[in-house]
Amino acid sequence: MIAIVGLSACSSGMETTEGPAAAGPKSGKLTIAYLQKQGDQQYFVDQADGAKAAAAELGDVDIKVVNLGTDSNKAISELDSVIAQKVDGIVIVVPDQQIGPQVIEAAKAAGIPLMASDDIIADASGTEAPFSGFDGTSMGELVGGEAARLYAEAGWTAADTRIISAYKQDLTACTQRVEGAAASFGDAVSDMPEVVDIGTDNSATDAQNKAGAIITANAGVKNWVVWGCNDESETGVVTALQNSGVAPANIIGVGLGAYLTCKDWAAGQDTGNKASLFISGAEVGKAAINSMVGLLRDGTALPPVSIANTEIVNADNWEEKGVVCT
Repeated sequence: MIAIVGLSACSSGMETTEGPAAAGPKSGKLTIAYLQKQGDQQYFVDQADGAKAAAAELGDVDIKVVNLGTDSNKAISELDSVIAQKVDGIVIVVPDQQIGPQVIEAAKAAGIPLMASDDIIADASGTEAPFSGFDGTSMGELVGGEAARLYAEAGWTAADTRIISAYKQDLTACTQRVEGAAASFGDAVSDMPEVVDIGTDNSATDAQNKAGAIITANAGVKNWVVWGCNDESETGVVTALQNSGVAPANIIGVGLGAYLTCKDWAAGQDTGNKASLFISGAEVGKAAINSMVGLLRDGTALPPVSIANTEIVNADNWEEKGVVCT
């Protein structure tokens, strides 16, 4: 079971932006725009489904889901579009955090309450918008801790092991995750293998393609530990390793999401994807909509930070932990 925990403003280390003073209460039908980067990725599909489920439970709430892909220009144009449609509230997962000030200012000027999901955004002064998602550093620490446990259990040494860390390098959420993983792994072992960073666009295809050159340049390496910003990055690298002839027994891949790693487990395959941190996009979507509707209908202030719980799953327990593998 994944739960969402609301935190006070001090949790983020920064004050949060004030929503429009007259945001609630409202009666009648509400329309909330849910603008998502990479809306075709399973995690974000789950998030949208969670938002819709919360809306259905609350009643008389319409969710307008928009897939922004990775296009910041589209994000701004779609934001302008939903503002022109006079939606009651906006939840956004930005393709690029650099557009945060523009997004926040546009919503503020229109008098429409805004909540960020997954990736924190801030205005020009550095003040963060209310946020629903995960603590990137803590997530990474759990991934790194599990990788270290499996590494020690396997009896590997730094001399014959490399760590591949694959992530979108200009995304704060990603750097927090992989830095947390590296720190946690280093704290748990006496011999830290060399870490090789791979910049990706957070897709499995790009991670697989980018890993090829690293694998070729390290042809003499026997064992590989893999982590990344998300399941796409980690499974992409694991696929590249296995395609190059590295046996699953010589790969410790720890994903982040569980929605792709579970596919090998569901199929009963021998795989380098040994574990993953289960994150529920659905719960994040539900939390965002519940908070937004609470503001609009009751005048309850948006929580500055809502953090979802996470847990490590593997081939033995993923089903009982509630991972939905499609």
